[in-house]
Amino acid sequence: MLYIKNGHITDPVTGTDEEMNILIEGKLITRVTKDDLSPHLQSDTEIIDASGMIVAPGLMDPHVHFRDPGFTYKEDINSGSKAAAKGGFTTVVCMANTKPVVDNPETLHYIQEKGENTDIHVLQVSTVTKGMQGKELVDMELMAGVGAAGFSDDGVPIMDEKLLYEAFQKAADLDMPISLHEEDHLFVKSLGINAGEAAAKLGLGGADPASEEIMVARDGVIALKTGATVCIQHISSKRSLELIRTFKKMGADLHAEATPHHFTLTENDVLTYGTFAKMNPPLRTEEDRNAIIEGIKDGTIDIIATDHAPHSEEEKSKPFNQSPSGITGLETSLGLAVKELVSKGHISMLRLIEMMSTAPALLYRLKPGSISEDNIADIVIFDPEKIWTVKEFASKANNSPFIGWELPAQVMYTICDGKIIYKS
Repeated sequence: MLYIKNGHITDPVTGTDEEMNILIEGKLITRVTKDDLSPHLQSDTEIIDASGMIVAPGLMDPHVHFRDPGFTYKEDINSGSKAAAKGGFTTVVCMANTKPVVDNPETLHYIQEKGENTDIHVLQVSTVTKGMQGKELVDMELMAGVGAAGFSDDGVPIMDEKLLYEAFQKAADLDMPISLHEEDHLFVKSLGINAGEAAAKLGLGGADPASEEIMVARDGVIALKTGATVCIQHISSKRSLELIRTFKKMGADLHAEATPHHFTLTENDVLTYGTFAKMNPPLRTEEDRNAIIEGIKDGTIDIIATDHAPHSEEEKSKPFNQSPSGITGLETSLGLAVKELVSKGHISMLRLIEMMSTAPALLYRLKPGSISEDNIADIVIFDPEKIWTVKEFASKANNSPFIGWELPAQVMYTICDGKIIYKS
């Protein structure tokens, strides 16, 4: 048994936002009450005094790269899961751009089996197209039948509208989400940096925001036509947000992700952090950053995702135009979100947990985590006021511009299936 006392439960599913006590037996939450259960506990019950702490449903990240199989020198399913637990995540959804890519049952089963041997819930999407080549659809019905959580060619845009239209239709028939990396290379002269002031200072052409916007416009129309559930990944542009807002008003089942780095940093931070601030899509202007925050506030953006993209130190040490894009994000996500969104009054803590737990679960047709009786005990406990310094990573990678930053909301415990899997 596990007893969590005096914690402030923040649960978007039940709307609970008050101090209560929680009893866990096995994998299940069996009591949630204001009553003190201490006199009735068994002698071997483990007790966590969560006074002053937030007790929330375990976080869910719908967009991570665990690099396994094929690139395990960057990350593997085990190390990625440890990074997730340290960040307060009990469920993740892995992208399919591994080697080989996840376009077949064998590779999917490999990941599922390794995921079952971790302390968290590891879900895996299938690619949309075979080999992520954008030429032929995978057998979507087959991949759904063997346990794919959804579909995405993340990292590569799908340029063939006819093919994408067919994919949307099939995803709608299967009632499964399809997530899109929006990037038209016609408007990209160099990857990982916005076509703006910082790129000019570095002598790079950069990526124009039109590369994202034109694809969002196209895919919003196709989403309206097909009724598919579509997630626009890692939004970076003000105009993209305006397009999504418009398509949602028209009735499209569109969802949008924002990453902590896109609502925290701008293109000018590339001049400070170098390749550690090289992202795809890139960090853009202060106007774009503020627009992302406004999109979070008004609900246009409904999900916070890390796009956790670990790389080796050697790779990130290369010159800017030779270095890969991406940031390791699982361990800093909650702290950055509290710092930039909650502490500055943009959204409530309840809304933040909704964006980092409830909404991703609903997108992937899962029962959202909840601090309520008879639910699985997937829980994060964090101290919203405790300041910690970003320095050591459970991930294999440390490619983060936030090293040395002081952040609030230190994760104190992560509990998955009733078991403490991380303790600060």
